[in-house]
Amino acid sequence: MDVTIHRFDELSTALRAAWHRAMDESPAYGNPFLAPEFASGVARHRGGARCAVLRENGEPVGFLPYERTVWGVGRAIGLGLSDCQALVHRPGVTWDAHELLRACGLSLFEFDHLVAEQGPFSRHVTGTFASPVIDLKPDESGYAPWLRGAYPGLAKTTLKKERRLGRDIGEFRFEFDERDPALLRTLMRWKSAQYRRTGRMDRFARPWIVDLVDHLFQVREDHFTGVLSVLYAGDRPVAAHFGPRSRTVLAAWFTAYDPELHYYSPGLMMHLRTAEAAARHGVTVLDLGRGDKEYKDWLKTRELRVGEGFATRPHPVSTAHRLWRGPVRGLRNTVNAHPGLRAPADRLLKAVGTLRTSRPLRPGGTDTPAR
Repeated sequence: MDVTIHRFDELSTALRAAWHRAMDESPAYGNPFLAPEFASGVARHRGGARCAVLRENGEPVGFLPYERTVWGVGRAIGLGLSDCQALVHRPGVTWDAHELLRACGLSLFEFDHLVAEQGPFSRHVTGTFASPVIDLKPDESGYAPWLRGAYPGLAKTTLKKERRLGRDIGEFRFEFDERDPALLRTLMRWKSAQYRRTGRMDRFARPWIVDLVDHLFQVREDHFTGVLSVLYAGDRPVAAHFGPRSRTVLAAWFTAYDPELHYYSPGLMMHLRTAEAAARHGVTVLDLGRGDKEYKDWLKTRELRVGEGFATRPHPVSTAHRLWRGPVRGLRNTVNAHPGLRAPADRLLKAVGTLRTSRPLRPGGTDTPAR
């Protein structure tokens, strides 16, 4: 196995085509977060982004995108944003994890959404977690019959709330692929406010993430397209979702809604409308992403398994990094796995969020994402 390391602006059209071919030949690698377009988007903002290309007899057969620090610590590309990570390779390809790290100049490779089919990394996995998905089937008879067939328990309540929203605010409509960038800004503003209300880190307070989402919104390729979907009541946007899609998979990424209309359950409406429309557009799987949420339990048809951990080779830097990161991850996973701990933690975060949002903005502050 020959391994070469490339910057993303050095990847030729032929290498990208070989990467796409590997995605097509292995269903496990059909997720848009595994596409070179996503990795290249991240690389525009992360100076240490690189791609290891694995070759057999001179032919490119595998691709590992990663980020590298000056100390030789590696991370899955877009760690913290990507909901699917892997060394994307053609069927039958094998590799040795230690040799791969050595070729990349890494003492450690950290991941948190690794697909289950990554055998050489398996002994480095410290935990596996459910990643719910919805298997989609198109139904040309329309949204309401699809909803009643797919989710009979939710159909009556959801359709009733949609009718009420239409009466109260304006005619209900849904756009699966909205191209107005102003609506993307609205989604970011809603999501940013949601992060603050719930005490979470506001991703859209980071200019590079705003720029990344702006860039991905413009990408429209076979293996990666940025899809913005919007629910309207009349001319008023009610809820929105932005996520990437490949030929077969749509990833649920950023969903938010107008908080003034929360009593209509617009978030649930958004997921259901997106699922039905995605099926009509050729998507077969809606990936809801790792994490325990009540709506995911309602909507999922099955679960994938994703792993987190640290692939390492003997080195003082890898030992120090694991000693630092391991306990933080362990504490977070323990809290998330136990409802008795998770509920008080959520209440504490929301209390912090309430204090944060009740304070006046500093001079020059803004509720909209900075660029």
